[in-house]
Amino acid sequence: MPIFCKERPSPNFNERPAGRAVDILLLHYTGMASAEEAAARLCDPAAKVSSHYMVDEDGAITRMVPEHLRAWHAGAGNWAGDTDINGCSIGIEIANGGHDFGCPPYPDAQMDAVEALCLDILSRHRIPPRRVLGHSDIAPARKADPGEWFDWARLARAGVGVWLEPEPVIEGPVLQNGDRGDTVAELQYLLADYGYGLEVLGRYDDATEAVVTAFQRHFRPQKVDGVADISTVATLRRLLEAVKSLA
Repeated sequence: MPIFCKERPSPNFNERPAGRAVDILLLHYTGMASAEEAAARLCDPAAKVSSHYMVDEDGAITRMVPEHLRAWHAGAGNWAGDTDINGCSIGIEIANGGHDFGCPPYPDAQMDAVEALCLDILSRHRIPPRRVLGHSDIAPARKADPGEWFDWARLARAGVGVWLEPEPVIEGPVLQNGDRGDTVAELQYLLADYGYGLEVLGRYDDATEAVVTAFQRHFRPQKVDGVADISTVATLRRLLEAVKSLA
């Protein structure tokens, strides 16, 4: 579909770091009661937040910050060692009330527009599939968007990001908060190998639980509880094999 963007410039931006290419596409939900309320906040100089684009429920796309500039959408985060996510990413805010407003579905018209916008951005920037991310991926202790009901599978079928069908949830041994040992260290290593900002310490702490929850939200949304069960670990291993075959 052709891309048409309304313009609503935000004052909240600065220059990107010199020589730093865009290599992350970061998706958010607005988490507010209405698209207009969200747009007003993204353009309010007092709020000091912004995004390159916002997509309304009806599919209307608004450009707020030009892509060559550093919008302020990610906040503190980490992906594969990058801690200035704003400096290397393009942010898309998707109008949706999020967890605080009952996890409303993303309408088809909105997802059509998100898909088209993502493909348009990817046509201009060398962004690897594994670096098409949700806000919760780069800030798992702080953020939950775009949420476990967001249709990552649809985007991947269109050529945006990575997806594989998760392993089914079954009964069996789990790793959870408070556990220690080599199996916990191996889990942490696998999550860090994919890109999550997690230290390999051999203890299942709050940070590990938050990262497992973020991973489940994106790649195993059938059960999001921060517990590394058989399904979660098997899905993670298959995901790593899949992305390494794309390299």
